[in-house]
Amino acid sequence: MKKGQVYEGIIESVEFPNKGRIYLPEEDRWVVVKNGVPGQKVRFSVNKIRKGKAEGRLLEVLEPSASEIPSACPHFGQCGGCTYQNLPYEEQLAMKNEQVKKMMDEAVDGEYIWEGIKPSPVRTEYRNKMEFSFGDEYKDGPLALGMHKRGSFHDIVNVTDCQIVDEDYRKILACTLECAGESGLPYYHRMRHVGYFRHLLVRKAVKTGEILVDLVTASDTAELGVDPAEAMKKIQTFKAAWLEKMTAMNFDGTLVGILHTKNDSLADVVKDEGTEVLFGQDYFYEELLGLKFKITPFSFFQTNSLGAEVLYETAREYIGDTNEKVVFDLYSGTGTIAQILAPVAKKVVGVEIVEEAVEAAKENAKLNNLDNCTFWAGDVLKVIDELGEVPDLIMLDPPRDGVNPKALMKILNFGVERLVYIACKPTSLARDLEMIQGRGYKVEKISGVDLFPGTYHVETVCLLSRKAQ
Repeated sequence: MKKGQVYEGIIESVEFPNKGRIYLPEEDRWVVVKNGVPGQKVRFSVNKIRKGKAEGRLLEVLEPSASEIPSACPHFGQCGGCTYQNLPYEEQLAMKNEQVKKMMDEAVDGEYIWEGIKPSPVRTEYRNKMEFSFGDEYKDGPLALGMHKRGSFHDIVNVTDCQIVDEDYRKILACTLECAGESGLPYYHRMRHVGYFRHLLVRKAVKTGEILVDLVTASDTAELGVDPAEAMKKIQTFKAAWLEKMTAMNFDGTLVGILHTKNDSLADVVKDEGTEVLFGQDYFYEELLGLKFKITPFSFFQTNSLGAEVLYETAREYIGDTNEKVVFDLYSGTGTIAQILAPVAKKVVGVEIVEEAVEAAKENAKLNNLDNCTFWAGDVLKVIDELGEVPDLIMLDPPRDGVNPKALMKILNFGVERLVYIACKPTSLARDLEMIQGRGYKVEKISGVDLFPGTYHVETVCLLSRKAQ
């Protein structure tokens, strides 16, 4: 087998995350091909061979699987955002259930209760946040605003009919693309680092309907690829026209703020290097489980509000009786879990490395009249030594890559009776379970929660209890 060779085969299974497995009898080996579903006959080219393992790139689906359905999204297959919109929702859940259970069965010592994957209350138009990118649909093509094309770093797909956001997002995207196209200003080129338009960030609360829009561009003084005086004139004309059209539009929700963020970072990420309020305010409110949360443009908040309620209810059930107990909420974000636990706990201490999120958490605690929450800004590895408290219970909700091993060692040294680990990447949980179980903890039960229908992502909640010494 050589790189570049083209083969045909049937995807026999899909492992997390999104790894289709194809057996080639003529080569007597397995090849991993992404973006397929079990039962499809596909054509693929080999793009990597390393240490006896082979990976291929999907070229074409020759025959659909028996369970496939037409996707409701016209961009499916082109856009890199969703992978499983061609499967009935029950099939998506079954596949995620099989993937995560297999992973946990291999990671857990002894018996435990597997509670399956809890479905999202909504399967379409569920996202409360989207980051769209400016670019072109093909090299030197017309201006585009949307998502990266599947498998491409450069090309952008205009996702004017995206199905995981509601009609308000689609209106905002179309209006912004139209105004940007009329301005004559170029998009920011990721390789040459010149140009103006970079990203469009849209956030909308499910419960309150409040909408916040943030346009991210290079600064006015950056290399825009046109005469500076001419560029300034075009920028001012664009902003005035965009603002006028946006504020005149009818939305199902309520537009509470339009912002302009400048970002000259070389990395292709949304970064705040100065934000100006063009209209309204720079925050909005969302509600979860009867509590109110103030959310700023860049603060972390689960992107599926109704699904987050299922996730946090599961975590609250797993942590059990918190009466008269001190709970540590580590990697606490904007303090959502801490505040959901606070009414039934003696005290909750949150630790989060993002200072903006910590300030939001403090403000949200006041908003909800909770005086038994404290929040610390800093790295869990360092801050945990300065808290001056000993927890009775610990809630862990780390970033995608899991917990730093040194931080995990310190966390386990508290020897709490119960520990709940929420993982947005189950492979990170599977890895961390080795150390946690090695330090005297037993896995009691695990559940998945599907916050991302149509994609391969899934949240996992795990309850561990300290073994009797």
